[in-house]
This record gives sequence, structure tokens and C-alpha cells, in this order.
Amino acid sequence: MSATSVLYDAPGTRAKRRNVLYTIVFLVLFALAAWWVLATMADKNQLAAEKWSPFVSDSKVWTTYLLPGLGETLRASALAIVIALPFGALLGVGRLSDHVWIRVPAGVVVEFFRAIPVLLMMIFAAQLYRQFTDVSSDLRPLYAVVTGLVLYNASVMAEIVRAGILSLPNGQIDAAKAIGMRKGQAMTYVLLPQAVTVMLPALVSQLVVIVKDTALGGAILGLPELLSQNRTITANYGANTIAAFAVIALIYIVLNFLLTTFAGWLEQRLRRGKKSTGAVLSADDAQQASIPGRGPDGGGA
Repeated sequence: MSATSVLYDAPGTRAKRRNVLYTIVFLVLFALAAWWVLATMADKNQLAAEKWSPFVSDSKVWTTYLLPGLGETLRASALAIVIALPFGALLGVGRLSDHVWIRVPAGVVVEFFRAIPVLLMMIFAAQLYRQFTDVSSDLRPLYAVVTGLVLYNASVMAEIVRAGILSLPNGQIDAAKAIGMRKGQAMTYVLLPQAVTVMLPALVSQLVVIVKDTALGGAILGLPELLSQNRTITANYGANTIAAFAVIALIYIVLNFLLTTFAGWLEQRLRRGKKSTGAVLSADDAQQASIPGRGPDGGGA
């Protein structure tokens, strides 16, 4: 029996014909929609060469605005990722602790910061830095954005870590206990190394969210990140807003594609380098496992 037929019945001759027909219909409708959009833009002079020329013929648009904005986006997201990953791992392991004084506070922190919109946390952080610290006004937006991203995404990553560990077979921890390992040792040397490859797809999805959410700081707090450069480019060059958004969107697509490609390569390397359960934890799995009272077998965690 093939791997695909385990999941669903293999399509017959009629089903294959229907699938081909649906594909053709979709492609035709997609082509018509794309043609309509481009024709509408052309009628409104949105595809004129002068609207797009600053991004092709003038290198200052890149060296003065786009590349510095990309650098600020990378700096904010890198700081948030470096801090949120270990913080989220500690919270996730803490939620699995046998000690109530560790498990309950970790759960409160995770549930509290997951429930607050990340933009609201950025605004609160900016006000706190303004009122109670000596952080300069130039660095305050960066600090506020990183703080909001860390608090929210570390809480989400904590649930990904917890769900990844709970997805492993119970025999793993039983075998570790059988050879005399304490729970902390079993978590460090047995469960976490195996759970890394299980959690990686969901973690990568969250890293992509971090990169994109830096744009919130540019929209509200004045962080000079990539997306906020649209306003400056439009004001100084008279470039079309649609053209600027299209170029910035393309940069985001390339950046996130490189991130997911690297993560896919890393996941394959980890799977080849050691034995794994072969399970893959998606973002939906992490969300299901984060529901209170849900464990790997439907019981309590």
C-alpha cells in the first residue's frame, strides 16, 4: 500500500479528469483576474514607466531608503528572535514542570501575553520606556518593538515547545526514567533533542510572523523599518504608492523565502543526523495542544 493511499483513496479515471478540469478552470479564472487588475491599473496610468523608474534607474532609492529600512527590519527581528527563542523554550518547559510554583507562573505568563495584541504591547512598552527609563528617543521605537515581539512570540513559542514535547511517545520518558534519569535530565538529553525537529516547522512559521510584525512598529511608533520607507519614497521621489508597496512586498517575499528555505535545509539535516519520531508539528497542532486540559492522548497534560 502506498503512502498516499493510506491518507485518502487514490483518484480514479473520472476523478483525475475532474481534477484536470478544475485546474484548467482555476488557471483561466486566475489569468482573467490578473488581466483585469493590470488593465485597470493601466487605464489609471498606474503602470507608466515614470512610476516605477526610481526603483530601477536611481540607486539612491535603495541605498538611502530601502536597504537601510531592510537593515532596521532585520535588526529588530533578529533581536526579537534571539531573545524570544530561549525565553519561549524556558516557559514551555516550565509549563511541563511537576512543581506547581514553576508550572502555574509559567502558565499565567504565557496565557496573559498571548491574549494581548502585539501592537498594544509595543505601545505600552514605548510608554514605559518613555516614563521610567533614560532610553533615547532614537532607540525607544526599536526597544518597544523588540519588547512587544519578544513577549508575544515567546508565549506562542512556549506552547509550540510544550506541544512538541507532548507529541513524543510516552515511552521516551519511561525509558529515560528506567535507566535512572531525573526528569530534568530526561528533558535535556532525551525529549528536547527529539522535539526540535518536530517543532521546527511551527517555529519557522512564528519566525516569519516576527519578521512581518516589525512593520507595526514603523506604522505606529516611527521605527524606520522597511515598510515605513514607502512614505518617504513617495514624498521625495513622487513614486507611485502601488509601485513602492509592490517592491517592498517583493523584498518581504524574498526574505521570508530565504528564511523558510534555510529552515527546511536545517530540518532535513537534523533528521539525517539523528533518529527522530518523524512527526511534524504544525501551527494548528500547537494551537490544539495549547488548549487547557489537552494532553497527547486527549487527557490532562
